[in-house]
Amino acid sequence: MSALGTAPRLGRVLVIALRWRLHVFAEGTRLHRPLALLAMVLPRAKGCTAGLPRGERLRLAFTELGPIFVKFGQVLSTRRDLLPPDLADALAKLRDQVEPFPGIQARTLVEQQLGKPVADLYSAFDEEPLASASIAQVHAARLPGGREVVVKVLRPGIHARIARDTQLLRALGGLVQRYHPRADKIRPLDVVAEIEKTLEHELDLQREGANASLLRRNFAHAAHDLYVPEVFWDWSADRVLTLERVHGIGADDIAALDAAGVDRKALARKGVRLFYEQVFRDNFFHADAHPGNIWVDATNPDDAGFIALDFGIMGSLPESDQYWLAENFMALFTRDYRRIAELHVAAGWMPSSVRIDELESATRAVCEPYFTRPLSQISIAEVTVKLFQTARQYELTLQPQLILLQKTLLNIEGLGRQLDPDIDIWAVAEPVLRQILRRRHGPRAVLHELRRRVPEWIRQAPRLPELFQQTLEAAASVRGTMEMRARESAQLTERSHAQQRVLTGSLLGSTLLVIAALTQLLGPQWSPLAPVVLATGGLVAFWRVWPRKPQG
Repeated sequence: MSALGTAPRLGRVLVIALRWRLHVFAEGTRLHRPLALLAMVLPRAKGCTAGLPRGERLRLAFTELGPIFVKFGQVLSTRRDLLPPDLADALAKLRDQVEPFPGIQARTLVEQQLGKPVADLYSAFDEEPLASASIAQVHAARLPGGREVVVKVLRPGIHARIARDTQLLRALGGLVQRYHPRADKIRPLDVVAEIEKTLEHELDLQREGANASLLRRNFAHAAHDLYVPEVFWDWSADRVLTLERVHGIGADDIAALDAAGVDRKALARKGVRLFYEQVFRDNFFHADAHPGNIWVDATNPDDAGFIALDFGIMGSLPESDQYWLAENFMALFTRDYRRIAELHVAAGWMPSSVRIDELESATRAVCEPYFTRPLSQISIAEVTVKLFQTARQYELTLQPQLILLQKTLLNIEGLGRQLDPDIDIWAVAEPVLRQILRRRHGPRAVLHELRRRVPEWIRQAPRLPELFQQTLEAAASVRGTMEMRARESAQLTERSHAQQRVLTGSLLGSTLLVIAALTQLLGPQWSPLAPVVLATGGLVAFWRVWPRKPQG
């Protein structure tokens, strides 16, 4: 879109923003005075009273601007490391209920995507949508075999509209980047890029179906705890997704849960446990777990479970970050502030130049006020957000995956306290996390990883003599070249000899390690040889690597 094409849309955004008196967000910039004067000319938006908080005004302005800005506000609400609490709380209230598009258009799009008439695909298809959101809407249907399903259909023209609106968001982000005095802290263009990536994922229903399939597989053994609807791939495509239809109670509908006799305390504890299992056991978690996407199956009120919906936004962490984060939580549970500081630096989230003692002191200043309360009143999510905000002063590099995790942690804790205001989240989380860490990083896990790698070592074993020979030839060539030089290259020659010894020792040690692994695989009658071979390999490697006293 050209700048000329963007101008009218930018003008509309400006007018709506000023009618909701959002010029207050420009305080401290060169734009505040002219915007304030312009706001005085424009009438207030309907419902915009002088006493309305700025967060509510921002939320209502996004609602008036349309579905893409509603989605923008939703994602922006997750950036509590950047937003003041009042704005984050207000934007978190945004709901994606928008005007539905005609059911006949949904029918046409389904036929285009699946290549058959709807009457051939489904025995019934309700053109009246069950729900309508900014990206897609959902229709009830029935498969030929009688199975009840829901069909999620992307809005017509949504790709083009999002392309236009994200370009507009980039233009607005550029203005903030240029004129806001705290632009380096807010990083508006990075936030817009994050929004774009989220929207891109939500526009691919094939990806959403794959996410649902993986989450369902992860909890196949515990479907009574977390049920994930089945995906029907033969009735799905990039812009159409057919899922099993499920029924439940909204997780925040406390009156309905009580009427069904659900044990809310047990349900709250289960929700916290499921979150930590998704993050630290499976490394694949539902990152949009607000109450609209989490239902409760009250079939068994004494042991009610959760039902997950909407899998467009899922999170995962690099294995290293997953480990460092788990260790951070454990250090937080034990109030080991120095350990938290050391972990942040070791993880690479902060530069190594940071003084550990200063970071430890800042961490203690954040956490200690919380620990004066009973544990049941301490929010892990709140402490984590404050820690991230403090760490930003020390050049914290925060990855998008950690932002998603932070958002999900806030959602889960909020839901847990809705279900049981007295829940001690620390007491529930700590043993679960400790057990997962023991299972993932204990001796059995290490042994399992070694066994997993043995076939690859065996596959590479035949090449070891060849690699050994190549190394010797290369070392001999280097040595010959250096010998042609005069005495001044003696030091470089000795370094080459040392490298040759290290390489030789490493290759011999690796060869013996593979042989040891083979003796384990050949059966118990050979396994006693494994320690002998390993010890021999260690001695050979030690002998070859240990520096020699120069001759002469």
